[in-house]
Amino acid sequence: MPAYQAPLRDFDFVLHELIKVQDTLPSLPGYEEATQDIFSSYLEAAAQFCENELAPLNRPADEEGCTFDAATKSVTTPVGFKEAYKQFCELGFTALDCDPAYGGQGMPKTLSFPIIEMQCSANVAWSMYPGLSHGAYSAIHAHGSDEQKATYLPHLVDGSWTGTMCLTEPHCGTDLGLLKTRAEPNGDGSYSITGTKIFISAGEHDMADNIIHLVLARLPDAPKDVKGISLFIVPKFHADGSRNSVYCGSLEHKMGIKANATAVINLDGARGYLIGEANKGLACMFTMMNAARLGCGMQGLGLGEAAFQGALTYARERLQMRAMAGAKFPEKAADPIIVHPDVRRMLLTQKAYTEAGRALAALLALQLDIEEKHPDADARTDAADLVALLTPVAKAFMTDNGYTAANLGMQVFGGHGFIREWGMEQLVRDCRISQIYEGTNGIQALDLLGRKVLLDQGQKLRKFTKQIHKFCQANESNAQLAEFVAPLAKLLKDIGDITMGIGMASMKDRDEAGAAASDYLRLLGHLTYAWLWARMAEVAYAKLETGSDDFYKAKIATARFYFAKLLPEVEALKATIKGGSKPLMTLADEHFAF
Repeated sequence: MPAYQAPLRDFDFVLHELIKVQDTLPSLPGYEEATQDIFSSYLEAAAQFCENELAPLNRPADEEGCTFDAATKSVTTPVGFKEAYKQFCELGFTALDCDPAYGGQGMPKTLSFPIIEMQCSANVAWSMYPGLSHGAYSAIHAHGSDEQKATYLPHLVDGSWTGTMCLTEPHCGTDLGLLKTRAEPNGDGSYSITGTKIFISAGEHDMADNIIHLVLARLPDAPKDVKGISLFIVPKFHADGSRNSVYCGSLEHKMGIKANATAVINLDGARGYLIGEANKGLACMFTMMNAARLGCGMQGLGLGEAAFQGALTYARERLQMRAMAGAKFPEKAADPIIVHPDVRRMLLTQKAYTEAGRALAALLALQLDIEEKHPDADARTDAADLVALLTPVAKAFMTDNGYTAANLGMQVFGGHGFIREWGMEQLVRDCRISQIYEGTNGIQALDLLGRKVLLDQGQKLRKFTKQIHKFCQANESNAQLAEFVAPLAKLLKDIGDITMGIGMASMKDRDEAGAAASDYLRLLGHLTYAWLWARMAEVAYAKLETGSDDFYKAKIATARFYFAKLLPEVEALKATIKGGSKPLMTLADEHFAF
């Protein structure tokens, strides 16, 4: 597997030429000095760390995995992980976009997202340790008391403590209304928490001095459904250094991300502290869950990039057969496989999905900064609505496409891709979980269609599609962009009609929305990527007017590939949506038997 190289040129393009962060960030309070030079220095430092420290650990750590000691209930991470984490903290990356009041650097999220992508490409299992910690920081910062913030945030910011989120139990996954973990008041403001949580990423390890678990549990006499869930801080060690009764029971045996400690966590009367209001814990936890869902999207993006880099290097070097149009390298025994159309199809699919995903990630990161900092309330609301609408798309579409990219990478390698030491099969295994956790992609689709589109009668969707309509109108007479604008405008109209049709049908039969949801999410994902590719082509054409540059030529060529070879999937999606729920629901349950 070739060494990972951070795509710094593409980061620069997306941030400073496509979404033009320098036109927005310096006008936001606290981001006045978020200049292009500052961005470049941080990204270069992160690239060096990811390329030189994280990437070399990736395969050895996958082979070694995490080790659980049943006697001490402790976990040892793979060789090098602890040292890399210490260096990461010393470089200040754990504090990057955190509140300066608690030791953070106060940098924009628009800067942190490409750094997350680099971590995911270089070593996704390692990236989850600081990733979960940042989610815990966000939840406590948003919902914790002043005392809780003062107690926990400085340690989460400097990285000396890490965090988890403890939702899932053996009998409930997505349906958290079924959870049984109990929280009994101790009479002193704390609670005694008892229960078992499973699938807890980074749940136990040796990389930091303490682990702060955020735990969903029920108070006595709480309502039985999701309205009766509260959120608690449960530290591994209390502030006085004493051990809390929260322990790792075992580690899961997994398909991938073997170097991340996915733990069973047992709470046996562990002392915890309520965050926010009683029975309002799910709303508090969603601060962390939404961050985690965007993080999942970044995993799909990062692993797709790693797979593309590996496949491209291999395709340039591997000699097999001759080009169908005649030998390209007659002096060699055969041509490199990159000359073959089907190999190019796979490489371009990886490239097109990855570069559009990077643009979407940057767009959402900028909206998060606007939502948090913009002085105008309407601008904050519009940004929040766009993030809410596109978060399920980012999670599901980006991870589905990342898994496609990883599988295509293994296919480019042929038989070698199936062999462990070449590294590609690890990317496939590591990426597969991203489509499942933090709400499966099917759940993301239901959230998108049910909550984000139909629940508000399409208000968030219309705000988004107005941006695309404005772009199409501005470029309807642009001959260079005609091949992109015309199909984009058609898809925009089709999505409006399809959304209305689903809404009307679901008023009569709610299964109609469920049947359409996954296809609808993918349809909206393609609309989003097509818009971004059209915008990237627009920028590239403008740049080429001042001189020749292969980077911009490649952007236009990739945009053409996307529109010609990937966007036509929308025709099948529209047909399956129109197929409705009856083909899914008419077969009686007992007739599934074999």
